[in-house]
Amino acid sequence: MSLKDRINRLTGDGVKSVQADPKQERISELRRRIEEVMNRREHIAPAIAPQPRSAAVALERVVEGEELETEHGRFFCSRSTLTEKDFHGHSRVGDLACLSMDTAAFLAGTQALRGFSLEDGLFLDTETTGLAGGTGTFPFLIGLGWFEKGTFITSQLFARDFSEERSMLAFLSGLASTKRFLVTFNGRAYDLNLLSSRYILNRTPDMLFGMPHIDLLHPSRRILAHRLENARLVTIEAQVLGVRREDDVPGYEIPQRYFDWLKGRDGRLMDAVFRHNRLDIVSMASLLKHLAGLVEGGHEMPDAHPGDLLCAARLHHDRGDLESARRILEPLKECMHPDIALSARKSLSLIHKRSFQWDEAVSLWKDIIATYPHDVFAAEELAKWYEHHARELGLAMELVQRILDEARHLAETERQSLEHRMKRLLHKVSLR
Repeated sequence: MSLKDRINRLTGDGVKSVQADPKQERISELRRRIEEVMNRREHIAPAIAPQPRSAAVALERVVEGEELETEHGRFFCSRSTLTEKDFHGHSRVGDLACLSMDTAAFLAGTQALRGFSLEDGLFLDTETTGLAGGTGTFPFLIGLGWFEKGTFITSQLFARDFSEERSMLAFLSGLASTKRFLVTFNGRAYDLNLLSSRYILNRTPDMLFGMPHIDLLHPSRRILAHRLENARLVTIEAQVLGVRREDDVPGYEIPQRYFDWLKGRDGRLMDAVFRHNRLDIVSMASLLKHLAGLVEGGHEMPDAHPGDLLCAARLHHDRGDLESARRILEPLKECMHPDIALSARKSLSLIHKRSFQWDEAVSLWKDIIATYPHDVFAAEELAKWYEHHARELGLAMELVQRILDEARHLAETERQSLEHRMKRLLHKVSLR
């Protein structure tokens, strides 16, 4: 029965009434209005039907790789090789393979790496469905890299859906069992914790747990961050390693790309994600070599930034390796950048002071004051030496008073320290 027939039946239209009924008139008016609405609806142009999406492209057509199978199922794996003659930014792959493991151990802050070979290392980076962490975050792409006979091999493990995770993780454990240490960028706080939780959820042995680990984020912050707007890997690539990414997918887009992949299985969505992840892996190898060169003194790095070398020397100093710090600082005290040269002289003077090499320390403090007469650091250090070692209280008082009288923009803590020193000197003089 049509809508009109149902309305007629409900309203009694077509049945003649003997006399006018106000209620019936209201119902007829309502029917008339409904018909007007229905007529207007019939004249509205139908909406344009949505165009069908273009046909999906198979992943294998855009990403070189193959399906692998373990006892737990299947997953997709892409593998590529850089030869020793290939370049990544400023660096040649063959040069990246030449790395002292003693230096790597220093960067990691652990002696566990000593005696290993660079080929024992496994570079690791994940792409996930989010950055929040926890059991709801899924690592759908695990990028791996390692050196082998001068070449650098990348292997990317891809779970085409959630059911392939266990197989992918089992393969990763098998590969990790052939290696002896890990290299990541922020892996200590993110990647390794995430993978550990996924291994637990999948009840699969975790061969990554407890492996010696170089997390490149921490030495990068100590050595490079002084001149960068942030310590992200992509920033370090562009401003330090000479790597220029073209048509790179932003990291924040990657989770949504995977969700779109799950809906349509279009390989074109994942092509850029694989390239992004592969660049991350190779850049970690380049960054490891670059940082190692800096902490070794930059002798084979003609374009090494002097500020980076200064920070590398301070890292040595903070870890108690004064000789390595001194070796890096000596050339920097004659640096063309005045601020860096001044900082190098100050740091070097403290090393001499700590080693009881007073002649060298005093010479540096006097040299600093000759160039920067109101330098508080050099004045205080020299005044301490006059007071405690040379026993020249008059010279110490003269130096402190001149800084108090002439130095402008003294910080309140600096002024209080100098005034306290002057009171103590005056007291010592009064006792003579």
